[in-house]
Amino acid sequence: MSATGEVLVLLVMLLGLVGVVVPVLPGLLLVWAAAVTWAWLDGAGAARWTVAGLLTVLLVTATVLNYVLPARSVSGAGAPRSTLLIATVGAVLGFFLVPVVGLVVGGVVAVFLAETARLRAVAPAWRSTRAVLVAVGLGVLVQLAAGTLMVAVWVLGVLVTAA
Repeated sequence: MSATGEVLVLLVMLLGLVGVVVPVLPGLLLVWAAAVTWAWLDGAGAARWTVAGLLTVLLVTATVLNYVLPARSVSGAGAPRSTLLIATVGAVLGFFLVPVVGLVVGGVVAVFLAETARLRAVAPAWRSTRAVLVAVGLGVLVQLAAGTLMVAVWVLGVLVTAA
């Protein structure tokens, strides 16, 4: 692959990292797809498919951790799954009502309202909402770390396979 092609792959990967923080793009999936495209379009070879395989392992691991870790911390704080489902609905509605920031605002407001209705008190509802925010933040950190590691592995792969 030409240097221009590799720079394009890197730009798509960096866009994927932005997508981890701004939940409009499929972040890690974009990073992974760019690397697999790099491996496939450039005649593949064992080294390039090894890089793609490592990135696949990182993608799957980060995706699993993204759901397991926040779910554990939220369930420990007492927020039931129904609250998380309501938060998802609130986030989707918020996204369409107030593009981009509405995703976060809608989710947070939905959690707070659902927990206030469930607990019938504001202080415990806010504690549950805070726990959900921390859990979501933990998920973003896991994905950002994995995405950064994926880009680093790809750069190393480019350097190793450069001929």
